[in-house]
Amino acid sequence: MSRITPAWLRAHPLPFPAADDDKSRRGTVLVVGGSAEVPGAVLLAGEGALRAGAGKLRMATVRSMAPHLAMAMPEALVMALEETGEGRIAPGAARALIPRLNACASLLIGPGLPGEGAEALVGALLGSLEPGRGLVLDAGGMSGLVGHPEALRPHAPRAVITPHAGEMAGLLGIPKEDVSADPLAAGRRAAQELGCVVAMKGAQTWVVAPEGQAMLCDHGHVGLATSGSGDTLAGIVAGLLARGTPVFEATAWAVWLHAEAGHRLARRIGPLGFLARELLAEVPAVMADLSAGA
Repeated sequence: MSRITPAWLRAHPLPFPAADDDKSRRGTVLVVGGSAEVPGAVLLAGEGALRAGAGKLRMATVRSMAPHLAMAMPEALVMALEETGEGRIAPGAARALIPRLNACASLLIGPGLPGEGAEALVGALLGSLEPGRGLVLDAGGMSGLVGHPEALRPHAPRAVITPHAGEMAGLLGIPKEDVSADPLAAGRRAAQELGCVVAMKGAQTWVVAPEGQAMLCDHGHVGLATSGSGDTLAGIVAGLLARGTPVFEATAWAVWLHAEAGHRLARRIGPLGFLARELLAEVPAVMADLSAGA
């Protein structure tokens, strides 16, 4: 069994910008998600992308929350999307995003996005995204694939999904207990059927490629099981993809960075009670430490 370790990460280094590269060379990330009830998920994912080294950030969420998001994240361009009466992104909101969609190096769909009604939005975005861009589907973004996995196929070589056991059960149409009993088997099946890399999240996280390569991160920490933690991980993956990192390596790096950030907070704050947003400030130092040891 292969494990993600600092030695493996150093043997697969992240691309590093040249001294004269500007922010555009490190890639633009677009995060689409949120709702009136869960506006902060987009914020967590967006900051994750920047902390992972992406050069520019764009975020798109429901119109009622967009001004608040812009104030909370002044580093980002924020797009206000049409919303339903329930405070969710309207299915037709993709029209406003399509003209800007292919300016991004990676697209993250799903943080804070309710699964109900996500299918039309996800389908429209994937149908308009040029193949070759980085793509991360998280939370409600994965719900949009149920019944229509073919929408992912053109993007699969640069795509990642980040399910926990419940979300994986929904994708595969099997009981959650089956996923929990053998998460690697579930990850392998999803990777093969969808053609993308899978980060099968849990107390131990598996990173699985469509060809069958699988690596385990057993460096997790119990404190990571907290609200918003998955949003930060998805954002880190998107940021690394925007920098041009190969998709399997980007996912493995993101899982380790997320886990090690939890360990550092646990040593400083305590094993429980640190917040998902506090993980993100740890990420640059973890990357730097691994790079310094190369």
